[in-house]
Amino acid sequence: MSTPPRTANVKQAASLCPSSIRSVADLKQLQRVMAAALFRPLTRTDDMQPCWNATRSTSDVVSEFIKPNDRLTAFERLEIYNRQYWYRVLDCLYDDYPGLRALLGQRRFSALCQAYLAKYPSASWTLRNLGQRLAPFIAEEPAYAGPKLAAAIDIVRFEWAQVLAFDEAKKKPLALESLLGGDATLLRLGLQPYLSLIEVNHAVDTYFMAVRKQDSGMRSETSNALDHAPKRAAFKRIAMPKRGKIYLAVHRCETEVYFKRLPREAFLALTALQAGEPLGTALDHALATADPAQDWAIKIREWFQEWAALEWFCKAG
Repeated sequence: MSTPPRTANVKQAASLCPSSIRSVADLKQLQRVMAAALFRPLTRTDDMQPCWNATRSTSDVVSEFIKPNDRLTAFERLEIYNRQYWYRVLDCLYDDYPGLRALLGQRRFSALCQAYLAKYPSASWTLRNLGQRLAPFIAEEPAYAGPKLAAAIDIVRFEWAQVLAFDEAKKKPLALESLLGGDATLLRLGLQPYLSLIEVNHAVDTYFMAVRKQDSGMRSETSNALDHAPKRAAFKRIAMPKRGKIYLAVHRCETEVYFKRLPREAFLALTALQAGEPLGTALDHALATADPAQDWAIKIREWFQEWAALEWFCKAG
């Protein structure tokens, strides 16, 4: 009885990479395979995964586009970069999200970060964007945060706002004097790109201050080539952030990041301005359910004087 030809296996073993780069399509295919290799999670012992899929070894695939040298195999050469990618991106998350790390503990935080990066690998030229989808991911995969889910999402939103505050652009500020003479009800004011307005259900600001006493929250002195997975000293027990609705502005002054609580009405006014509403509409929205016994004209004047002094206003659009 003759053996049938193994066409299925031949197809599975077909090269993933073009034999030579003759077109943009060939280059893109090589880049896709290279990225797939680099972004694959490491094993528990921080090694590159030995199996590419159920039918092929990683060594077999890697040998298609990496040459060995007199000291290392193709697999070993690429493994260096696979580790470097993971060590670097994990190190960034460890530094940018100390509050989440303190909340979950080292082990759960590490597991969450690895799962997050496996689903949402780095897709930007700058590592500052690495945690951009971390809050939605935690909501999508609630098991990683467990009973601390709501607090974890609030903390991540707050820490992401700090990343933006530090790194986003600053436009030329507007002085209130330059706005005199126009129709205030139709005036549109832009807000600085680095300013984030967040509504949360936990006192993340006071919690973060407790975390910062134990951890600087800043990137440590490291070289560009990490030779080990990121390690941090364990946090001493920090009390869970207290529940309660708060409104926060996270912003920058010079090169320092700051955050301040806002009254609900001030928060609503700023978010309406940020959404492009004219000043009159923004104030109507802010005061729609406000206490009518309060002298809001004085409050609003104080708010705008403070916000202008902080240089939050810029040209709209």
